[in-house]
Amino acid sequence: MSPSNAPLNHLHTLSRNLQPASLFRIRSPTTARSTPLGPAFIHIPAAMSATIAIPKARKPMPSALTFNLEAKCSTTKARASTLHLPHGPVQLPIFMPVATQASLKGLTPEQLAETGCKLCLNNTYHLGLKPGQAVLDKVGGAHVFQGWNGNILTDSGGFQMVSLLKLAHVTEEGVRFLSPHDGTPMLLTPEHSISLQNSIGSDIIMQLDDVIATTSPDHARIKEAMERSVRWLDRCIDAHKYPEKQNLFCIIQGGLDLELRKECCKQMVERDTPGIAIGGLSGGEAKDEFCKVVNTCTGLLPERKPRYVMGVGYPEDLVVAVALGADMFDCVWPTRTARFGNAVTSVGTLNLRNASYANDFGPIEEGCQCICCRCKANGGLEITRAYIHHLAAKETVGAHLLTMHNVHYMLAMMSSLRQAIIEDRFPDFLRVFFLKMYGHSSNIPQWAITALRGVGVDLLAD
Repeated sequence: MSPSNAPLNHLHTLSRNLQPASLFRIRSPTTARSTPLGPAFIHIPAAMSATIAIPKARKPMPSALTFNLEAKCSTTKARASTLHLPHGPVQLPIFMPVATQASLKGLTPEQLAETGCKLCLNNTYHLGLKPGQAVLDKVGGAHVFQGWNGNILTDSGGFQMVSLLKLAHVTEEGVRFLSPHDGTPMLLTPEHSISLQNSIGSDIIMQLDDVIATTSPDHARIKEAMERSVRWLDRCIDAHKYPEKQNLFCIIQGGLDLELRKECCKQMVERDTPGIAIGGLSGGEAKDEFCKVVNTCTGLLPERKPRYVMGVGYPEDLVVAVALGADMFDCVWPTRTARFGNAVTSVGTLNLRNASYANDFGPIEEGCQCICCRCKANGGLEITRAYIHHLAAKETVGAHLLTMHNVHYMLAMMSSLRQAIIEDRFPDFLRVFFLKMYGHSSNIPQWAITALRGVGVDLLAD
């Protein structure tokens, strides 16, 4: 593959239609003028776009992370490790809250830090839209822009292109879509996605991948998406300007087809990125299928690199995925559900809008050490369920308080899980977790029982 000095005619047409304020106009690294296609635009000949390209001979990619594996469960595939990133160490396994537009809805950076968060997500698509790349370059990146001293992971923007925008169309060049503002035709390429993330300055950046729902019946399209994701990774690697400061993670695709997943793992591992993500899940597939994919992929990935399962946020999904060998997770669910009056607790999700909580003067969760649940003598706010019930339907502060609680709960749960791995009592942790959440062994979902039996843990054993 070689850079094309003359992009396809239809791309010239696309370029002429783009306006100066368009979302995906970026400055070329070699000139001050604007280009809508991104630097080093690559045209892939049709003959090559039908296959996975052989990895180019490159120097080893510099890494801005250190991964220290500290403990392994003697029964399951669970691991405890520390990921050293440019903005500080992060203990794995970890749940990462999603601060979509450089803000966790309703929380200040200080309040987010109060939850114990060391690594959060920002959204490349939304930051490219607003404030835009020029502002991010001027201010010095998203850390400065949002006043956040912790680490940031950014997605590539591809998922939002396909899931949020009408008439999005994926081609070998990239993702074509219509501007959400004025309907202008636009194009996001792998090169441009990386350029945006370079401007954001995130500690972990994600490749642009070809995203397709796991529930799609079109096997040929799933195979195409997997192979294209590998080719796009090569373009992302070539476009990445700051590998010594930002860590590029590849994304494994292949739908629910385990053979495609195996082939994608092989190809991605050969590219030797600092970390590896398992993508395309949590899209409506059955939980047992989800578990098979995670288990298959983690079994083929390097032991000394972080493994990130994208879009996973339910507590029971997290603990099972950890048992299957995964390290990192993200999801909007804990924060989104807070805005509907729901508290995430060890006994399940509590809808505090229900009338039964109107006279419940206990904390959101007994024993929780978040700032909302702690008593005032210990520096907390001593918020009661009754108070949240009172606020939930009337005041946004109720959602803010529940957001702090929910994020803290998720992070504290992962910390407890990590300690159980270090002390080699993770199977017992799993049994206690599921019994407490579901009340009785007969209520535990079969998918979790089956998945954990596959790694040596019987949730139904006495």
